[in-house]
Amino acid sequence: MQNITRLPERQAEPEKITINLGHVDLGRIDLLVREGFYANRTDFIRTAIRNQLTSEGSSVAQSIDRYELQLGLFDITRADLEAVTAAGEKLHLKVVGLARIAADVTPELAVAAIGSLNVLGSLQASKAVKAALQDRIT
Repeated sequence: MQNITRLPERQAEPEKITINLGHVDLGRIDLLVREGFYANRTDFIRTAIRNQLTSEGSSVAQSIDRYELQLGLFDITRADLEAVTAAGEKLHLKVVGLARIAADVTPELAVAAIGSLNVLGSLQASKAVKAALQDRIT
């Protein structure tokens, strides 16, 4: 995986999600916010998610090892993919986090260089590249 640039954790925009909460749970969160335990609802939810991920950390680590996943943020550049094709190889990327395929990567280059792409988290690429790789994305 030496051809792919691994970025520091904080160099990507966060992904937005939507959740539905019951009125009672929402009220309890608002009470904690009002009492100053959290800055706002989002702060509470982020903290709760981080705490849960920490408590499940060993299970996540075991799954990452078992499935041979790479953890973090990965930038896949045109030069990376050109080097893979020049070597007569195919890239098989398994990521937990964010995989970004550069905007200057053509669908043809992506198909020639990427054999499979498994992203648990978020994949950022042009619509054309995503469409070209659709049968390789799991």
